[in-house]
Amino acid sequence: MHIPDGYLSPQTEMVFGAAMLPVWYTATKRVRKIVKSKEVPLLAIGAAFAFLIMMFNVPIPDGTTAHAVGAVLIAILLGPWAAVIAISIALGVQALFFGDGGVLAFGANCFNMAFVMPFVGYGIYRLLTRNVSLTSPRRAFAGGIGGYVGLNVAALCAAIEFGLQPELFHTANGTPLYAPFHLAQTIPAMALAHLTVAGLVEFAITTGVIAYLQRANLPILQINHADVPVTDAELKRRTLPGWGWALAGIGVMIALTPLGLLAPGGAFGEDAPKDLDLAKYGLRTVPQGLNRFADFWSHAVLGGYGFHSGDHPVLGYYLSAVVGILIIGGIIALFAWLVRLWMRRRTGGAPSEGVGKAAT
Repeated sequence: MHIPDGYLSPQTEMVFGAAMLPVWYTATKRVRKIVKSKEVPLLAIGAAFAFLIMMFNVPIPDGTTAHAVGAVLIAILLGPWAAVIAISIALGVQALFFGDGGVLAFGANCFNMAFVMPFVGYGIYRLLTRNVSLTSPRRAFAGGIGGYVGLNVAALCAAIEFGLQPELFHTANGTPLYAPFHLAQTIPAMALAHLTVAGLVEFAITTGVIAYLQRANLPILQINHADVPVTDAELKRRTLPGWGWALAGIGVMIALTPLGLLAPGGAFGEDAPKDLDLAKYGLRTVPQGLNRFADFWSHAVLGGYGFHSGDHPVLGYYLSAVVGILIIGGIIALFAWLVRLWMRRRTGGAPSEGVGKAAT
């Protein structure tokens, strides 16, 4: 679902970049309660989780691959505005340091995965959990449904963005300038990948994590559900646990990341120009705009989550996972410091500490 540079026209990328500016501004304001509390590590862990889960490519029957995102899970735990920040940071790190998703297409990728997905999925979750206690099994199932629907709506958005390019941007003789895929090709391809495989993975992960937290770490769920009644009195008395359980989970995910190398092929719409099946799309040469902008960003430290030489792919994947986590942690810490500084200057004093309710 990561749109590379060159597949969208500069006009399209500017529209989505401009559309995301008020979203990022609002998200920054809405997560201030998280930033001034002890929940900042959870925001960093959420972004790291999303980064890692997107490294796990799963094979699709047509020979391509896809992946889960984790945006709806973060929205359920910390609120959808926090998910906007976490997923945007993860996508930015992927694009800049690992060449996964375009730098020019950053706004479009964030619109799909950091905005549309968490808000749609969280809306479904809220709709299905009205008048339901926090320990009800229905919440885990509703979270999974929200993740499944959110991922597929985001994939549909990407399919439409791809499919409109040859209709809107082409040469005088009709040759596409950017993405050569038409809607009749993009929608079925993205639907097959996400309705049948990636969506089910998203469902299983979201359901499983929520069900686990209901049994073992209910206070994490209470961060964004402070007004939801809890039927189990013993669980309600628990204090906010340490972050050891989450860090252990991140460690396990890092250890398993090379599994993402096992899936053959690549994701639909993410081929390098030289790898495009031109005959399949009725072309003789790579579209001009795609060829021009595809290599816009050539400074990825570990392009493709590995060494530029292509040697030692497993080691490269491990290194990419660790480097990505460290960068994300540093960016979240910097983000929290800047927001606190901004709040301090606005209020004329230091922001109060303590655990605050996540903004929804």
